[in-house]
Amino acid sequence: QVHLVESGGGLVQPGGSLRLSCQASGRDVTTYGMGWLRQAPGKEREFVADIREDGNTYYTDSVQGRFTISRDDAKNILYLRMNNLKPEDTAVYYCAADRRWLGPTTTQYNYLGQGTEVTVSS
Repeated sequence: QVHLVESGGGLVQPGGSLRLSCQASGRDVTTYGMGWLRQAPGKEREFVADIREDGNTYYTDSVQGRFTISRDDAKNILYLRMNNLKPEDTAVYYCAADRRWLGPTTTQYNYLGQGTEVTVSS
């Protein structure tokens, strides 16, 4: 069982930056791949980024070059650094964990946090 708690969301102007954090707890957390999903109002949940336990990273095309996913295994924290934010990045962002890797479009993770809201608006 893995428990995930996100933080760091908020209101930011277009072009601004935010860093999301996800505190993970549970057994053998470092053996899980971890990712970020998001769900915009009125839209389906979508894949954003993933980092495997070996450090390999994956991004959806729309955030490539703007977002950076990282993990601190000593503290069991997952991060998402978001730069040059756009209004279309507005969504609830979810932290996720799974030992499986179903590819860079998946939204199927065994464990999901409660989400943190990001609003990009002037």
